[in-house]
Amino acid sequence: MGEVEEVVIVGAGIAGLAAAVALKTAGVRAVVLERWEELRATGAGLNLFPNAWIALDALGVSHKLTSLYSPSYKGLITNVCKGTIQEVSMTGSHRVGTGPTMVHRKALLEALAEELPPNTIRFSSKLSSIELDDGSPITLLHMDDGTIIKTKILIGCDGVNSIVARWLGLGKPVSCGRWAVRGLAVFPQGHGFSQVFQHFHDVGQRGGFIPLNDKELYWFLFFTCNPFPQGEDTISKTPEWIQKQVSENFAKTFPPIFSEVVQHSELSTITLAPLKIRLPWDIILKNVSKRMVTVAGDAMHPMTPDLGQGGCIALEDAVVLGRHIGESYIQYGNLGPGLVAKALEKYAKERKWRAAGLITGSYMAGLMQQEGLTWWIKLFRDFIFYKFLYQRVFNAIKYNCGSLPNSSSESEGQSKID
Repeated sequence: MGEVEEVVIVGAGIAGLAAAVALKTAGVRAVVLERWEELRATGAGLNLFPNAWIALDALGVSHKLTSLYSPSYKGLITNVCKGTIQEVSMTGSHRVGTGPTMVHRKALLEALAEELPPNTIRFSSKLSSIELDDGSPITLLHMDDGTIIKTKILIGCDGVNSIVARWLGLGKPVSCGRWAVRGLAVFPQGHGFSQVFQHFHDVGQRGGFIPLNDKELYWFLFFTCNPFPQGEDTISKTPEWIQKQVSENFAKTFPPIFSEVVQHSELSTITLAPLKIRLPWDIILKNVSKRMVTVAGDAMHPMTPDLGQGGCIALEDAVVLGRHIGESYIQYGNLGPGLVAKALEKYAKERKWRAAGLITGSYMAGLMQQEGLTWWIKLFRDFIFYKFLYQRVFNAIKYNCGSLPNSSSESEGQSKID
């Protein structure tokens, strides 16, 4: 009749692994299903703001990264059209001396995975469809290889095109009208840049780079033009083609140093994809949880990268989810269907408005930072957005997701679900 698991998490990305660690801390064991053969880091780097470090502290893994990476305290913004350079503080007014820290995405995944018991992650496990077992709290997971996994709690952390989100009734993410190219540049002899975030703005495009260490730089480019003529195959484009297009086409007006960074890219790290978001009212008005099923990370709230919050609030999701499930388990000694459903409802209620707000804030921040805007959008940007709204948007990085309950049980991550 298929396997039986208590908690199944779909997706071994940031949200999925962090959720498994959070549940383990509370004494609840989970199995993580990953469709790929190994941990796969789409995107070379990830900028972690203070709210992410609070979550990593709660998960007990922050120390693994702070010893490897340094925060950035300032940024240089080059307006390509005007030829001006502006220096900005990256620490904000919320916490003196604290700036965002760029880390290797794979290093974060590995730091989380190391906290899990052996065989927690099942690789080459692709979810095909979801079915309810009538008359019981069981959810049936039909896998791509024909097997069926039974679970009482299902947490979808399966990314932008989430099967679990679709099953819950959430709409498909929509294009925001921009594309993103990202990569990792390697300078074997050292790149010589200080720990400064370099930004370049031009009409319809925005890019930049930031050091990860003394030999590696993470770089990105966001632009509005569609790089593919209608009907052209996007899958067949090689990293070499993308790299060449960035230097000769997409960012040809940028200073030469940006092209030099791109030319030093490790080809396997270069990605090109359209930026998609979930409509904020979709999250507010529809089900983020149903029965004993919920979603986290990009499966719930794909957003543009303009505030650098996608991965950060995925970590928040994990802590909040672990807190609600863990508190229920520790208080009652089991995770019966009614208790779990209530815990997931609390989690959904706590996350809905924050996720919707950050989707909106990220989209607006991206729109406002573009050059070549119409006069009325510039008017809104200069007299309303920057004066009244931007600080509220920026305050998102102050968020404290709270701590995790710690199970006193000596059993290694064992839980009982009635």
